[in-house]
Amino acid sequence: MGILNQIAEYLYLKKKDPNAPRTQWMKYMHGINRLSILLFLLAMIILAVKLLW
Repeated sequence: MGILNQIAEYLYLKKKDPNAPRTQWMKYMHGINRLSILLFLLAMIILAVKLLW
């Protein structure tokens, strides 16, 4: 369940853990992960629309 919790935090569906370490590099990594997940979801939506259209 750790992976699902992390994805929920990236997509702002769940509050972040206040006890998690907060470094500048972690912020960069989470930002890039959030961007990649959103782009992946956008690509899946585009593919679904093309297949169903």
